[in-house]
Amino acid sequence: MKFIDLQVQYEQIQDQVQKRIQTVLQHGQFIMGPEVFELEEQLADYVGVRHCIGVSSGTDALLIAMMALGIGPGDEVITTPFTFIATGEMIALIGAKPVFVDIDPQTYNIDPEKIEAAITPKTRAIMPVSLYGQCADMDAINGIADRHGLPVIEDGAQSLGATYKGRQSCALSTIGCTSFFPSKPLGGYGDSGACFTNDDDLAKAMREIRVHGQDRRYHHPRIGINGRIDTLQAAILLAKLALFAKEVELRERIGKQYTDLIVQSCTEVTPPYIAKGNTSVYAQYTVLVKNREEIQEKLNSAGIPTAVHYPVPLNKQPALKTEAYDLSVAERLSNEVISLPMHPYLKLDEQERVVAALS
Repeated sequence: MKFIDLQVQYEQIQDQVQKRIQTVLQHGQFIMGPEVFELEEQLADYVGVRHCIGVSSGTDALLIAMMALGIGPGDEVITTPFTFIATGEMIALIGAKPVFVDIDPQTYNIDPEKIEAAITPKTRAIMPVSLYGQCADMDAINGIADRHGLPVIEDGAQSLGATYKGRQSCALSTIGCTSFFPSKPLGGYGDSGACFTNDDDLAKAMREIRVHGQDRRYHHPRIGINGRIDTLQAAILLAKLALFAKEVELRERIGKQYTDLIVQSCTEVTPPYIAKGNTSVYAQYTVLVKNREEIQEKLNSAGIPTAVHYPVPLNKQPALKTEAYDLSVAERLSNEVISLPMHPYLKLDEQERVVAALS
């Protein structure tokens, strides 16, 4: 059994992928070719925003978003400690301070009730993460941000395709960012990502930042980076995007099947909690267990792969270590989470096998 099976997906779209790649090889516009702009248009339409800016990775999407907002040394950005290092890493890389706020024990996303106490005169943005494929409570977060005049950057690296009160992830705040890393719900065959916004000025800034701050050839009104999505990745993503809506439906169905099976037979396993008004794209299907090492060993012996997302909260990482706030929920859950095999083509009998091994 595979943890994520990308091969079975490729078999369904092999002809379309090869055709798209061949088109790029023939026209030879490997940087900022027409597929980049075609992808941006389709993604903006899917998410429901005016602008999509294709970039080199989900990590660079966060960096570019903060650069466009003018965040820099001496500033603070409020975020969650329970996420991949990239979230806090990019805040630190830009010279700002990541301020970690504890998480909701049910959704594992940042707890809006704890954000306001962390705001200081140095706070320049709030960066919630839509973890495991479910959006954070964006209305509550945006309400706090509005009261304090702050932008919100949704780190939607894991949640493209999920909805919050009928709206798509990455269309819920000042800027939404996502990743097309191969294992993501919409994944390419290498690194790439995107930023989304309805703000025309921010879109212009992000487009310039991704090409070394350039607004026209050899004219650079701002500092930027080499942050472009390459044409081949855009072409591959276009082939995959045609299948994406169906795969989102499959992911939701498989996630619900997992939960039903676990509730029926695993009294000591806590399945994911999906908040009212939310759908999840189940980038990971992550459960809580008290005896994680024992469970992992048991599953491994049965030929079932697992992963832990994430074993060390960011406030405990040597590069970002801080003890500023009570982060006890994140610290506790980091010892209890375990992710099970999850992809759109996971079969029911495979899920039953996983759950039987959990029991």
